[in-house]
Amino acid sequence: MAMAANVCQAQTGAGTKTAPPRPEGPCDIYAAAGSPCVAAHSSTRALYANYNGPLYQVMRQSDGKTLDIGVVQPGEGDPGGYADAAAQDRFCANTYCWITKLYDQSGNGNHLTQAPRGGFSGPSMGGFNNLPIADMAPVTIMGHKVYGVFIEPGMGMRLDDAKGTAVDDQAEGQYWVINGRHYNNGCCYDYGNAETDSRDDGDGTMETTYYGNTTPWYHGPGNGPWVMTDQENNLVGCVTQSPNDKACPLPIINWRFVTAMADGESHHWRSMGGDAQNGVLEVMFDGTRIKNDRNSYDPMRKQGAILLGNGGDNSNGSQGTFYEGAMTAAGTFPTKETNQKVQANVVTARYDVQRLSLVPANALDQPSGLQTLSPGSSLNSTIIFTNTTGETIKGVALNISVPKGWRSVVMNGQGSSQSFDKEIAPGASIAATFKVTSGMESFNGDLVANASWTNTVNGRSGSETTHEKVRNVPPVKINEFRVSDGSADNLTNSFVELYNAVEAMSIFPTGSLATMLRKPPYFHP
Repeated sequence: MAMAANVCQAQTGAGTKTAPPRPEGPCDIYAAAGSPCVAAHSSTRALYANYNGPLYQVMRQSDGKTLDIGVVQPGEGDPGGYADAAAQDRFCANTYCWITKLYDQSGNGNHLTQAPRGGFSGPSMGGFNNLPIADMAPVTIMGHKVYGVFIEPGMGMRLDDAKGTAVDDQAEGQYWVINGRHYNNGCCYDYGNAETDSRDDGDGTMETTYYGNTTPWYHGPGNGPWVMTDQENNLVGCVTQSPNDKACPLPIINWRFVTAMADGESHHWRSMGGDAQNGVLEVMFDGTRIKNDRNSYDPMRKQGAILLGNGGDNSNGSQGTFYEGAMTAAGTFPTKETNQKVQANVVTARYDVQRLSLVPANALDQPSGLQTLSPGSSLNSTIIFTNTTGETIKGVALNISVPKGWRSVVMNGQGSSQSFDKEIAPGASIAATFKVTSGMESFNGDLVANASWTNTVNGRSGSETTHEKVRNVPPVKINEFRVSDGSADNLTNSFVELYNAVEAMSIFPTGSLATMLRKPPYFHP
């Protein structure tokens, strides 16, 4: 890795210290083992020690402009290599952003973009799937804030014309790191090799990783979730003697961050999974292809497209959060030992929960979403700070920056900031609640939570921000226009309700309708 070290070492000036070399990434490990990555996607970090290109692209609602989010460059005591979330925060301030592209770091150009219409039609224009909202999944990696790719039903990304991926019965390897507590029983939360026409082309025409708890096909015990694979017309966690026996002896997953693998070759496939924060991978299944009278899964008939967040035929009822993943070149089958090295690399990246959150005081365990106020009204918002730095800190101060004409005051206090003098151990959390009172002017933008602290080990100061979307609008006004409900007694006895998107979002702040309304052409701030 001498070349990677030379690339990443940089002097910050005469007499200053040299930045530490960036550690190897999962795709460096695959390459060294003879199974190079043919596609490498992540919104959180570089998957190669020497990758310095963009990780993903965001588009903001306010003007339709886009920005590539790259990796942070090395500095004193910091090797860099993680996503520049601060650049996204600056670009997307006071508006919404969508992830429009996940860049392929392998150099093959296998970038993922908005999934097109397939066997199932998506909810966006032209039957495309919705794009992920860019700030819905904040976490930390290497002690720094980054964002995952948050998928809810109707969202998905895809490339139907990929380069270098496995086709037919060629061998391949795949891995991904995901949120183990964000899933459902919808079909199908996948990442990997799929059909090139976005349609169900029959048994064995796709091979992906899968995570969730759907039960019509092969499945594990209880309510799940389980690490499995999607091989088209079957979510597969094991192979049984009878195709009618779908019960698999799979572990029920309870890890916050999950690493999962799906490797396939002629007559044989294997899946592995583990806690992305600690330990080694477990073998979930290692054996032959599905057995049936048609031999429809042996040989496989893979087509080589790449998808994220939905099924091969664009079935898009699933949900989950993606952080990183890769596929190896056609004709390669990573060994268990190689997979364990990739898992060890994921563990050293130190995935952890969101460090700073700003949420309604009555819904601490929910994503902040959109909060709506009327002029001069108040809401209680809570800042939650979790020490994910890996070291003991002290002097934590929390406050909320509000728009002009607004006020933020500590609950049961007089000041606008809450300070904590005690030491905060790694993994420990503290919280402060603020009463926020809106101004009299209409507003559409952010409340910004701020945290600052001091590291007790090296004396360095740290800070972080996060935001909560708010609207300050007058009460909803409904316009009624009567037409007819077909009544013989009164041919005008019905009405149509008309309201603008801002008013509609105050009624429907979350869910698929809110997601649609936040996108052009429905919403214009």
